Amino acid sequence: MFVIPAIDVIEGKCVRLCEGDYSRQSVYDTSPLDTARKFEDAGLTRLHLVDLEGARAKEPRNLKILEAIASKTSLTIDYGGGMYTLEALDAAFSAGASFVTCGSAAVKKPQEAVRWIQKYKERIILGADCRNGFVATGGWSEASTTDVVSFIRSYLPLGVRYCISTDIAKDGMMAGPGFELYEKILSCADIKLIASGGIRGVDDLVTLSRMGLYGAIVGKAYYEGAVSLSSLREVQECSQKG
Repeated sequence: MFVIPAIDVIEGKCVRLCEGDYSRQSVYDTSPLDTARKFEDAGLTRLHLVDLEGARAKEPRNLKILEAIASKTSLTIDYGGGMYTLEALDAAFSAGASFVTCGSAAVKKPQEAVRWIQKYKERIILGADCRNGFVATGGWSEASTTDVVSFIRSYLPLGVRYCISTDIAKDGMMAGPGFELYEKILSCADIKLIASGGIRGVDDLVTLSRMGLYGAIVGKAYYEGAVSLSSLREVQECSQKG
């Protein structure tokens, strides 16, 4: 399992939200690049970079930060937030993203999402963030009636291989990830699943690894000091050794 640190960006700063609420944010660092370098120096290889302003604006707003991190580190970056057009995806990949996460548009504009998958294939990560089992969109501010498992399954025939899923009620709360949600998804869909939200510490990561998760995104647990970068690296190395 990959342990994937997260950087969420608003106004050029590293922030974390509680349950996706923009009014409940904590600022942790004023330099996303410096933070990314810390992750790289610790031996981690992946980065989950979220453009929170882009998610609300429905277009990317922090491509310069993506470009800086991609050009000055060797991290494999997945970028999300504001991915509503093919032009936005093109710009993100040109700026250095290895993967792009598409969630809201995959719900609202499925025909457009199909075009993206046809062009970029395995570089597309399906974003399946949900509240009470239903997919949420628009930076988690908009509810839908789309069941999260059905949503994921609908994209499998198109060749989607990766999925990030957040149980929004868990995000930023450090009360434990959505184990039941992930168990349900894995039992119903052949997908490389990446967990996000609620991770409290190393024990949660070990449990996710044993469940068969492909990756786990760590945000607030790191920023609040509940886990160290060395412990994250150790978990990743142990899980990948089997």
